[in-house]
Amino acid sequence: MQVKEHQHENFMTLRPEGELDANSSIVMDDVIRENIDKGHYHLHVDCSGLQYISSAGLGVFISYMDELRENDGKFVFSNMSDNVRQVFRLLGLEAITTIVGNESEAEVQF
Repeated sequence: MQVKEHQHENFMTLRPEGELDANSSIVMDDVIRENIDKGHYHLHVDCSGLQYISSAGLGVFISYMDELRENDGKFVFSNMSDNVRQVFRLLGLEAITTIVGNESEAEVQF
């Protein structure tokens, strides 16, 4: 798993590539922690390169949601494949996260 980062004016895009599971969730966790430590609380997760996500992978995002909210931030997810979106749906995360179609739609969420 590799995570590309791109700084925008008022948010950071994280683009995970590959599979986000129990083994690779450590990489995603480190990237999110580093961004929060730098004061980046508006995080756009571009899922276009994400081939698979497990419940452990989703757990990484869930573990930071309260901290982001406490700092007036949030995750916005975009470009999800059907199989990744299905995992969000099955675990009930569609109701508590913001999911949009693309980066332009993500930008207006911040």
